[in-house]
Amino acid sequence: MKKYLVLLICIIIYLSFFFLSTINNKPVDNNLVVTDVSGLMPVKVKKIVQEKKTEELVSIVKEAKEKDLKISIAGTRHSMGGHTYYKDAIVLDMTNYNQILDFNPIEKTITVQSGATWNDIQNYINPHGLAVKVMQSQNIFTVGGSISANAHGRDIRYGSLIDTVKSFRLLTSEGEIINVSREENSELFSLVIGGYGLFGVILDVELELTDDELYEMNTVSMNYKEYAAFFRKEVKGDSSIRMHLARISTAPGNFLIDMYVTNYVLSKEELKDHTELKKDSFTWLTKFSLGLSRQYNWGKDLFWKAQQSYFNNKNGSFISRNNVMRSESKFLEYENSKNTDVLQEYFVPIDRFPQYIDDLRTVLTTEELNLVNITIRYVSKNEHAVLSYAKDDMFALVLLINQGFSESDQQETREIVQKMIDVTLAHNGSYYLPYMPYPTKNQMRKAYPRSEEFFQKKLFYDPEERFMNFFYERYK
Repeated sequence: MKKYLVLLICIIIYLSFFFLSTINNKPVDNNLVVTDVSGLMPVKVKKIVQEKKTEELVSIVKEAKEKDLKISIAGTRHSMGGHTYYKDAIVLDMTNYNQILDFNPIEKTITVQSGATWNDIQNYINPHGLAVKVMQSQNIFTVGGSISANAHGRDIRYGSLIDTVKSFRLLTSEGEIINVSREENSELFSLVIGGYGLFGVILDVELELTDDELYEMNTVSMNYKEYAAFFRKEVKGDSSIRMHLARISTAPGNFLIDMYVTNYVLSKEELKDHTELKKDSFTWLTKFSLGLSRQYNWGKDLFWKAQQSYFNNKNGSFISRNNVMRSESKFLEYENSKNTDVLQEYFVPIDRFPQYIDDLRTVLTTEELNLVNITIRYVSKNEHAVLSYAKDDMFALVLLINQGFSESDQQETREIVQKMIDVTLAHNGSYYLPYMPYPTKNQMRKAYPRSEEFFQKKLFYDPEERFMNFFYERYK
């Protein structure tokens, strides 16, 4: 009886938080005012168009050329920092341009329009025993948006998304449609992937697939000083470990010290009993716990212990590849009138990890930053994209930060982010570009030594700067 009473109290508290968060929410799309998931950069655009037909997209680009209008390209708008819109621009909302055009289960390829989500693909290919090679840890994003950011995920064998793209069609600033691959218009291949919509509209994409597999989850706890050696010895060289995820504590009592690591090990059990695609469950509880961690230090401690306990209890359980790659995402949805969540992601070479964490901790213990969570993934060296973030075998640290909307709050976060990036660069690291434009231009050029080449090629292929966003305006 007592446990049900506790549960009821938690539900009441959660619903109270939810009700209060819906009052005077952060800026949302209102007619022609557009923002992204962070809500920090709302701006008025000329118009928003959602087209399902290729010829209509061509007409819009040609019209923009005739009238000298700017074009921005948007998917689910989870990039934070104005990558998907621009003041007084035409915003191409690609989410309705989402058809699956071709599927070859023998060759293990699929061709989709760029507005299709990874969830669309998973639902289509799962019955055929196939899975995606590389995508983010959630499946809610559009394929075009993921390609524009050259995404990576939990898989430690395939690396960055660019290596799984066979070809795509691109609608250029002249209103022409061209084929792009490693053999055809190959220079654009390495510019458009990770190019944040600045070279044209990605229309449809042919992707490589792989077999769905059954994994056994294996979670161990450790001190951060052990992690790099553990990964090199126990994970990287073990071909049976297909996916990998780690978390490091943001709780005050063991801040950036304690970790737990989850490996997804290829199982000898049959996949057939584990093929049903899972759906989010107990989202309200995770959302509630995360909400407490935003507001209280004891909430951070509670959230850390809850996460660690959950994954430890999953030891020995089985999960399909497709289900590993459709992690819960709804619990991250957050709306509040006073603050919002933003992401940062830093890449650091494996062997520099312990020293990097020490230096990062030194910075953060003297700053007022509401750091809610850090997850860690591995991404192998990959310099195929001009704006490549993985110049070595790297650990990728994804930071979830809660910050205010006011100018002073944004400035405070900006200054702390710049300090964290200085630490990252000092360890031969880099940072991910699809987030708030807090880094300086100098930091961007240090992290991405080919950025000048990238911006020069932008002007070569799009001399009238038809495709525009705030990321380009900030760093060009």
